[in-house]
Amino acid sequence: MERVSKPNYYLDIAETVAKRATCLRRRFGAIIVKNDSIVATGYNGAPRGRKNCTNLGFCTRESLNIPRGERYELCRSVHAEQNAIISASREEMIDATMYIAGINAATGELEKEIDSCMLCKRLIINSGISTVVFRQSAEEYRVVRVRDWVINDDSLSGQFGY
Repeated sequence: MERVSKPNYYLDIAETVAKRATCLRRRFGAIIVKNDSIVATGYNGAPRGRKNCTNLGFCTRESLNIPRGERYELCRSVHAEQNAIISASREEMIDATMYIAGINAATGELEKEIDSCMLCKRLIINSGISTVVFRQSAEEYRVVRVRDWVINDDSLSGQFGY
């Protein structure tokens, strides 16, 4: 019997976490792992106590035809990365790895070309997390060194995530 690789083990967990998301467009799950222990998890959804898009039955950004990567201030959700970060202490995040998986809410298929938005990148940088792993398929993933986000500052080039 062949064991699943460590990155795919954690990405499988992030994908399961994504199934708790309440966004009508995309369902993301993020987990923070340090020293082979899960520190925190997060999925995208409305702030505690507020109604989720799944409860309301509509997505403001979708109803306004807002493209990916734009006008996140109109979104009800707190992103998966943000929810994971606010659930962990700074000490737990220093040199940790964040694993992220995304699911298209309409099709249930994995989102293959995912990236963190600019705000989430800033939070990840400040959190002390050193590596982010993005699921691309059931077996494939992309590894990003957070230091590269600092060096290649995309906030100066106009490029956006998600």
